[in-house]
Amino acid sequence: MMEKTIIAQKSRLWTADFCLICLTNTFMFLGFQMFIPTFPLYVEKLGGGEMAVGLTVGIFSISAILSRPISGKLLDQGSRRKIFLIGLVISLVAISGYPLSVNLFLLLLFRLLHGAGFGMATTSAGTIVADLIPPRRLGEGIGYYGLTNTLSMAFAPAVGLFIIYKYNFTALFIISAVLAAVALLVSYFIHCPEIIKKADTSEKYNYIEPAAIIPSLVMLFACMPFGAITTFISLYSIERGIENIGFFFTFYAVILFVSRPLSGILADKHGPSKVVFPGMLLMGIAMAVISMADSYWWFAVAALIFGMGIGLVMPSLQSLTVKKALPSRRGTAMSTFFLSFDVGIGMGSLIWGVVSHMVGFSTMYALTIIPLAAAFLLYIKYNKTEQVQQQN
Repeated sequence: MMEKTIIAQKSRLWTADFCLICLTNTFMFLGFQMFIPTFPLYVEKLGGGEMAVGLTVGIFSISAILSRPISGKLLDQGSRRKIFLIGLVISLVAISGYPLSVNLFLLLLFRLLHGAGFGMATTSAGTIVADLIPPRRLGEGIGYYGLTNTLSMAFAPAVGLFIIYKYNFTALFIISAVLAAVALLVSYFIHCPEIIKKADTSEKYNYIEPAAIIPSLVMLFACMPFGAITTFISLYSIERGIENIGFFFTFYAVILFVSRPLSGILADKHGPSKVVFPGMLLMGIAMAVISMADSYWWFAVAALIFGMGIGLVMPSLQSLTVKKALPSRRGTAMSTFFLSFDVGIGMGSLIWGVVSHMVGFSTMYALTIIPLAAAFLLYIKYNKTEQVQQQN
């Protein structure tokens, strides 16, 4: 296979383009994360129950799942910036349609469209940022880039809840659309590293990066408990006598400011296994605490523990995925990784919706430890295989 790759090999991390992609991601996630605690409440307003809530979150993830492999392939074959802009435009159109959703059917249609746009945009952004980061600082750079999600999480859920309680859902959708429009505007000024690749028929239908499969599967299982949090925590907290659970996401985000960059630095220096294993353990402890939480205090403790855990796990697995793939395959590698994130969230939303209907929220949160155990065991096997290959 003959290919030519042009990627900026700068030693400086904080370039203008890196700052712009971080700023774009911040605005994109500000608009998106306001929906995390509020969307279940909107579904209930339209007459849906727990299973309908799980369906609206699940269909968003399914749409993103379908769009990511195609996006990854297009990113490796054409203009990464163009795919990024298209994804942002689709997301903006979908968000603008939410106020028109007077029933669950229309809501599901716009969620389907939003998932496709969000999948394209986030896959593109993850690929572009991997191109912009100096190779020796990859873990650190991804950790800092992830802080843009964290910054959004620190404010957006609480702000979203404030808007619907103070005003209404229409105001929430309008503000989210404005934020998406700002993200689109800022993204226009990003100069993406150029990837020129000669067509190779052997890769024509290869939409999955083999080197990213195992880390992505680990991420899939680890994300299933996160699906239970993002989808049902607002309903669960009301059941426990706490109306506004926005503080949970604020505490979660604050600790992510520490754990994300720490994860990247430690993974670059000592290897990902030194970070991933304790991170998964912390996530399991957090889910156990949530299953028993009955006060602001315990929900806050769970948020801090879970934030530390997932902040250690996700950047390490993402940087591992990038390192294993060729630069000309980073789009496909990123789509494979984020695909696992969407599948984990989507499966979690659908499965935990059914489980919570059968056994209640408390028992459901306790059962989320099962996929975390699967992720832990899978990574143990993967890590042993990697050690044997390095010795040989």
